[in-house]
Amino acid sequence: MRLFFKTKPKPRLSELLSYYFDDNQSWRKKEDDLEVLVRLVQLIRPSKIRKLQTINLQGFISFLKENDSCRKQFSIYIKEILNDKKFNKILSDAAILQDVDFIFEVRKRIFSKFLPYQPQKNTLEYILNQVFYKANDALWINRIEYNQLDELYVLLEFKSIYETVEPNSSLSELLIAMSLITQRISGRAMETDVLKMVPEFDDFESPFGAFEKELFQIESKIRNSESHFIQPDDLCYAQVLVLHKQCEEFVDKAFHNSSKYGISLRVNQNLLKIRQQLNRLKHLIPLLIIEKEGDKKTNGIALALQLISYNCYKNNVRKFIGESTQLISYEITQHTAKTGEHYITETRSEYFKMFRTALGGGFIVGILCIIKVLLSKADTSFFGHAFLYSMNYAIGFIAIYLLGFTLATKQPAMTASALIKALEEGEIKQGKDSEKYQAFAILFARVLGSQFIAFVGNVIMAFPISLLGIWVIDYTLDYNIAATKWENLLVDLSPVHSLAILHSAIAGVFLFLSGIISGSVANRDKHNQVYFRIAEHPGLKRSLGKVRALKLAKLYEKRWAGIISNFWFGIFMGSIGSIGLFLGLNLDIRHITFASGNLALGLYGANYAVSDTMLFWGIFGIGIIGLVNFMVSFSLSLGLAFRSRAISLFELKFVTVSIWNHFKSRPISFFFPTEKKNKSVTVENYLIVEEKE
Repeated sequence: MRLFFKTKPKPRLSELLSYYFDDNQSWRKKEDDLEVLVRLVQLIRPSKIRKLQTINLQGFISFLKENDSCRKQFSIYIKEILNDKKFNKILSDAAILQDVDFIFEVRKRIFSKFLPYQPQKNTLEYILNQVFYKANDALWINRIEYNQLDELYVLLEFKSIYETVEPNSSLSELLIAMSLITQRISGRAMETDVLKMVPEFDDFESPFGAFEKELFQIESKIRNSESHFIQPDDLCYAQVLVLHKQCEEFVDKAFHNSSKYGISLRVNQNLLKIRQQLNRLKHLIPLLIIEKEGDKKTNGIALALQLISYNCYKNNVRKFIGESTQLISYEITQHTAKTGEHYITETRSEYFKMFRTALGGGFIVGILCIIKVLLSKADTSFFGHAFLYSMNYAIGFIAIYLLGFTLATKQPAMTASALIKALEEGEIKQGKDSEKYQAFAILFARVLGSQFIAFVGNVIMAFPISLLGIWVIDYTLDYNIAATKWENLLVDLSPVHSLAILHSAIAGVFLFLSGIISGSVANRDKHNQVYFRIAEHPGLKRSLGKVRALKLAKLYEKRWAGIISNFWFGIFMGSIGSIGLFLGLNLDIRHITFASGNLALGLYGANYAVSDTMLFWGIFGIGIIGLVNFMVSFSLSLGLAFRSRAISLFELKFVTVSIWNHFKSRPISFFFPTEKKNKSVTVENYLIVEEKE
């Protein structure tokens, strides 16, 4: 590019300072006051921030020391820019949730990244938006050595922020921001949905109201005293710290009670906002305390760094989503972990019971395969086919669930959470990491064995039932329903002649989503006290009686989340093909159990005149489809469970090594339960305990 265009060389920092801040005072001739500061920061800003541990401003400092006239002019320039600039909104609003509507907040932050909100020009926020406009500016600013910041503070002759509390002064803006945050916290903490999360505080005075009063007293002292600060031994300061701690305990207790009462996204956002505001005050309150004269300079520098950091992080989307969804995802995975416990076999009797329930699931899927082929012949629109297929799947999946049968690929989303709960409990209760990972490996082997036998049961039953069904229809009605579709049914199973792997992955995503829906519904109903409301419904108690109303409530609690989950899983599975046709994309689903049934239908439709190659790829494809179903669903669920419990993904390395070592020592345990006379392995509270006689 440089061969065709001449680029203007980048000026050195000393040249820029000499040009604008010499005796000619060129900076006063600029229409835009901030242009010089923007160019100065561009020269200082490092290009590769993350690789630098510290940022060195020694060259800048040395120039100011050696050129006194430039230093004075630069000091005047900075002070004129900052003079009487309001910044209380940065402290009270920046990087804090502004709305409890999750979608609105995400949309607003994303939009602000591309088209940042610009405040009035008489505010410090406007200056920071123009000068430190990059999201990672706070990183390098906070890596500048403190002694260099101290030198700059002295060289530029900044005044103490404690000299005055006049309007628009630094201290006044700080006090206004703290007062505003406190009032917001107090009001939000008194909302009914928030108080409902902490019934333990019903008989006590709210710590938030007392905290607001104490902070107001401190503000009055500072505004009315000559020194405009308080000492660390001040009684009000000690009381504020105690009340702040109580407020934090209130929020922590509310979050902790989510496992007991459930939690909605709105309440989660309210509590998260209170926590963020309390954390903001935790950093601002110490700025009011002066023990020795040097603290005035230290606090002034700290305030400046905080203002830059808060303003840079105000549109951070990733952190917001992570904080907002962690607790919700935790409660969802808690539900799926409890459900997943039932999908993990321990003994041989449980193993073969899983096989029998899987046979039942395969039986129903075999029937669903036949019904879907019949529905495909209906003369209707894309929406019509989507509706018919969806209802076929949904009714079938709900029947499998209510009859206590097993659909193999529904397990990974549940068992992944159970595994992570075992790892989480192991962190607390296990003495050694090696024992924790070994316990996880043993439980993982059981999960895989349970999955294996469930796959086997589904597949070997779906095949004969589909074959029997199509034969009965042909025998009674003299109509081979797969005569025109057999080739598509078989080709779609091949991982090399079709997009079977992609379609299997799509089914895996839907399996994961169905697990999320199940946990979400259970969490929502718990928070809204649906079970209690059914049991105590006056109309139901009169018409059904108290006992039956209670039984209905328990049945709803036990089954409703699963019914809704299976219903939506059916909708996802049945509608994706029609959506693909509408969009012109090759979208579809492949599920191992349905693949087995479709293989039977394809063979019968071709009158068994199928080449060995096609038959091989069909059988091989069933295995690949099942593997992809499992891997995608399990991986997504495992990732969510890791994140919801704030367990580092780095632990996967140790988990994988432990699983591999266990496989080398006892490979058969990954496919079949191994029991010895003098040694057995039991699951207790998701922990593995070895018992010896």
